[in-house]
Amino acid sequence: MAVTKRAGRRKNEPQAQPNGQSAAPIRKAAYETTKKKEVGVSDLTLISKISNEAINDNLKKRFENGEIYTYIGHVLVSVNPFRDLGIYTDQVLDSYRGKNRLEVPPHVFAIGESTYYNMKAYNENQCVIISGESGAGKTEAAKRIMQYIANVSGGSNSSIQEIKDMVLATNPLLESFGNAKTLRNNNSSRFGKYLEIQFNTQGEPVGANINNYLLEKSRVVGQIKDERNFHIFYQFTKAASPEQRANFGVQQPSTYGYTSKSKCYDVQGVDDVAEFKDTLDAMKALGMTQAEQDDIFRMLACILWIGNVSFVEDDSGNAAVHDQSVIDFVAYLLEVESAHVNKALTTRIIETSRGGRRGSVYDSPMNIAQATSVRDALAKGIYTNMFDWIVQRVNQSLRARSQMAHSIGILDIYGFEIFDKNSFEQLCINYVNEKLQQIFIQLTLKTEQEEYEREQIQWTPIKYFDNKVVCELIEEKRPPGVFAALNDACATAHADPSAADQTFVSRLNALSGNPNFAPRQGQFVIKHYAGDVSYAVEGMTDKNKDQLLKDILNLVAQSGNQFVHTLFPHEVDQDNRRRPPTAGDKIKASANDLVATLMKCTPSYIRTIKPNENKSPTEYNTANVLHQIKYLGLQENVRIRRAGFAYRQTFEKFVERFYLLSPKCSYAGEYTWTGDARSGVQQILKDTSIPKEEWQMGVTKAFIKTPETLFALETMRDRYWHNMAIRIQRAWRNYLRYRTECATRIQRFWRKKSGGEPFLVLRDEGTKMLAGRKERRRFSLLGYRRYLGDYLGIDMQGGTGELLRKNAGIGSGEKTFFSCRSEVLVSKLGRSSKPEPRFLILTSKAVYLVKQALVNKQLQIFAERTMPLGSIKFFSTSSLKDDWFALGVGSPQEPDPLINCIFKTEFFTQLRQATRGAVQLQVGESIQYNKKPGKLATIKAVKDPQVRRDDLYKSSQIHTGPGEPANSVSRVTPKGKSIPGKAITSGKLLKKSEGGKLSQQAAQQQRRPIPEAQPLPGQSATRTTERVVPQPMAAQQPVARAQPQPQPGPVAAMSNGVVSQSHNRDVSTSSTASAGARAPPPPPPPAAAPVSKDPQFKALYDFAGQTSGELSLRKDEVIVITQKENNGWWLARRLDHSASGWAPAAYLEEVKQAPPPSAVAASRPLPPPAPAASRANGMSNGGPAVKAKPTPPAPPAKRPAGRKPAAPATPRDSGYSNGAGTPDSGRSGAATPTGGGGGLAGGLAEALRARQKAMHQRDDGEGDW
Repeated sequence: MAVTKRAGRRKNEPQAQPNGQSAAPIRKAAYETTKKKEVGVSDLTLISKISNEAINDNLKKRFENGEIYTYIGHVLVSVNPFRDLGIYTDQVLDSYRGKNRLEVPPHVFAIGESTYYNMKAYNENQCVIISGESGAGKTEAAKRIMQYIANVSGGSNSSIQEIKDMVLATNPLLESFGNAKTLRNNNSSRFGKYLEIQFNTQGEPVGANINNYLLEKSRVVGQIKDERNFHIFYQFTKAASPEQRANFGVQQPSTYGYTSKSKCYDVQGVDDVAEFKDTLDAMKALGMTQAEQDDIFRMLACILWIGNVSFVEDDSGNAAVHDQSVIDFVAYLLEVESAHVNKALTTRIIETSRGGRRGSVYDSPMNIAQATSVRDALAKGIYTNMFDWIVQRVNQSLRARSQMAHSIGILDIYGFEIFDKNSFEQLCINYVNEKLQQIFIQLTLKTEQEEYEREQIQWTPIKYFDNKVVCELIEEKRPPGVFAALNDACATAHADPSAADQTFVSRLNALSGNPNFAPRQGQFVIKHYAGDVSYAVEGMTDKNKDQLLKDILNLVAQSGNQFVHTLFPHEVDQDNRRRPPTAGDKIKASANDLVATLMKCTPSYIRTIKPNENKSPTEYNTANVLHQIKYLGLQENVRIRRAGFAYRQTFEKFVERFYLLSPKCSYAGEYTWTGDARSGVQQILKDTSIPKEEWQMGVTKAFIKTPETLFALETMRDRYWHNMAIRIQRAWRNYLRYRTECATRIQRFWRKKSGGEPFLVLRDEGTKMLAGRKERRRFSLLGYRRYLGDYLGIDMQGGTGELLRKNAGIGSGEKTFFSCRSEVLVSKLGRSSKPEPRFLILTSKAVYLVKQALVNKQLQIFAERTMPLGSIKFFSTSSLKDDWFALGVGSPQEPDPLINCIFKTEFFTQLRQATRGAVQLQVGESIQYNKKPGKLATIKAVKDPQVRRDDLYKSSQIHTGPGEPANSVSRVTPKGKSIPGKAITSGKLLKKSEGGKLSQQAAQQQRRPIPEAQPLPGQSATRTTERVVPQPMAAQQPVARAQPQPQPGPVAAMSNGVVSQSHNRDVSTSSTASAGARAPPPPPPPAAAPVSKDPQFKALYDFAGQTSGELSLRKDEVIVITQKENNGWWLARRLDHSASGWAPAAYLEEVKQAPPPSAVAASRPLPPPAPAASRANGMSNGGPAVKAKPTPPAPPAKRPAGRKPAAPATPRDSGYSNGAGTPDSGRSGAATPTGGGGGLAGGLAEALRARQKAMHQRDDGEGDW
């Protein structure tokens, strides 16, 4: 039973109940009205009877119902409908996006999807081989493949979209120059094209390359009845611009001999004028300049006029030009002398290589036939070289813009041709199709059967026709094939081409014994895979020579047109007598190169079928289609697909692709199978429940029988990644929520403890600067007043601050110390001065006064005044509580600004710090400043009880109300309300542990050992992608909190750099006792007097704090210890709560309190360890060295500088065990417990802290969040 692709279970789908009971009744079957009824079978491998007739009947039935696509396994059979079925719209294209072949009806888009998916999934180059006879729809299929890949290949930037547009633009351009109307097809490809689209590792197109094969250049100079020349000639002659008609002499197509021989000028349903516009648009899309386009059209006109050159016999029977004016115009277009053109077309240079006059050169006149042949050779040479140049120019535009990883090739080449008269062109075309058929046989029939035999797979051989003998008949050198015989005939010098043809006939007699070859009178028959084809010998040798005479090459070498030299780049070697490669040699080399290219790719096949010869959308010629079914080998293909295997892959690659599906072969994305690759494949197939009849194991490969099984494996693999992504996203979101909650709690606690200390310190400095000199406002005395500085957010991205910075011209390297709204006193001509609003900004380089005003009803913001810090000499203010002050700039051009700012004291403080105290402060009864340059003025401050809050400026006086005394002291910062913490258990962040037991998940992980990652089969054991497996917490080292280093002390005082392992953090509510082993404290006496919760200590020595986080001490000063740390530093505060900070424990001695309760005595901490220097110098007989040494000891080396750890008055609210009392819990010496209790919660917390430290480790010396 085949494994089919199963859809994923829906989220709200009712689950099956035990005991066979269903949650919901089974729904009644309903007829699907939207599903299209299938006609015949969509895959010929499902046909009941395998025969050519049965295949034909199925194709006919589907064709008559508008179904033109049918599968044979992964091969697509396409029948040309000769009409628009509306099946190539964007809606249809989207329906095939991301779908496998069996989910949607057969379509060329499904081949495009399979090709693109396989390239990305398996990292292999792909190719699409489109074969069939002329008119079967190969070009259209290639265009639809390109359309699909361009739509699904992604890429949103302009470069990738430009590549897509250019790839699609190659279709109209190359079709105009390389396609023509034939009897069988209105848009027949007369050249072979292999388009290789190049992709990067993301599957985005980055470039393309085109190889062209065997342009049918004979069509340039002649066509049979009811056929046309190449499309571009009719487009150009019908739609040329007036300027082109004037410059190039362009006329209607009936005027020229090369476009009027067949008497066919128009094609039904084809608008040559509109297609010419599409051709011009394609040239522009591909980046062709106007000069390049003009050069192309000049050569087209030249070819058309060369075809109008005619000859007559002169008196000597030689050729002479009939109309000299045509020669003159051709010479004008080629930019050569008219006489040179005349001579090149009527005479020939002959060099003797034998006899007494060896090496002599003669001008030999030509007859009319020879002159006509030379004329046509010139036209064909120009067009062929120009077509090659166009392809080269297209490749130049499509060159890869970035690194290419993989490619998809699309082969659109002429189909098999059988005409009433078949010549050299048909021989070459049919030879290439034989080579393509040989690839198809090798890759789908022969190679497949040989692989089954080699891999010892149970298999019934299928007989098929191998056309290798036909390819050897045409291309072999020994014994000589058709091309070899043709080259021998061309090597014989004959003035008359018919004599060379007779030599070719005699050479062919050697092939008469070949069963696939039969000579005829003036013809020969080759039994191709598509049928017997009779080729006419006449003219073959001349067409095979494929060379221009040296006379013609000399002519174009004399041209003054640079484009002509580009088309004929090689100089003529007058002394070279070696035979150049013939057309047969070129097509054979091109075909072999094409085969080599295709063999390096993973092929997909589209076999096109032409239903009738009349291009009718309703006619189905059963006999013709049956013939195509036979020579395409569809019956053999169906038999092999029915008996064969849809997918095969080496054991190593199969394991590499699908090992994720087996829990025994993978763990968390890593390959863990320890057996060989073959056993790994068997384990994967067993764990995925693939039936045994669906796969076989070969010698080196695994074979999957049906595509449904492969699609099921791919679906499971996609679902694995989807599930893993969901799990990772869930864990990451939980981690982010947990991290945010932790950061919020830490920030809340830190703000509660520190209260914005840097801002308070700055406020205190400002208060000291104006202490006793200026009255204060009540707002400045509040305890929660802080100097934040940048109130406008100048240094913040986005918002008003960034707008002000940009418009004021503040440099990106300037740091903003202060910004605030203010007012500036502005003098008015003939009127009193008046305050106007401004923005006051202080940076590391200057003071800015920024103004905003309406100019022409538009808001403009600009820097009205920029004062460098070095130019400011003083700032002057009054002794009252007003907010006015002046900046003494002393500019010879501008007055000093008089500014009103409510945060004046903060501005003074920031300015003094920015200038390193260079600016002087002037405080008096009045404000002095230069009202005009060099003119000192005075503004007097007056105390006016009438003024309530805001200052009032009037007539050079500032009226302000009474303020607080100048010696007023700021209030103490109020403490926030204490909020008890709760465990973080909401949102499934952490689960509560019950009774100290591990959760089921943690217990299961402990029972199951983590398998070790193994290298994939075929890879070395040293893999670069190493995975860090989480270890139990007992085996991990505790993660120490990053701490800034203090000022270095004596080396001997660092106690060898090791913190004692016995210093374990006690996180109980006391926080004052050591966590070492001790007896439980006795119960307190019933009548014990209440004692202070915080113990008091006395300083034994003077200690000068080196940073803002350290508390300076005077000898015998009594302080309160609020928190003890095991690293030698204790958190202390003064008795009056005026300051707090870290103090060295070795400098302190506890003050005994009376009466001492036993509980306090029992909980006294162990004395801190003495520094190494003290032990070495001051300790004898084990006595304590701290009291005996005459000089104070050096502070401990490790101290949480600048960061005041919170004193835990209540138990931590982290929701997990912190491992208090465990031997390893305090190993880091940090204030954070390590969670060494061994529980899952503690381990998760430790892992989160370690990851956060690794991701966000930075110097946070001031502890600012």
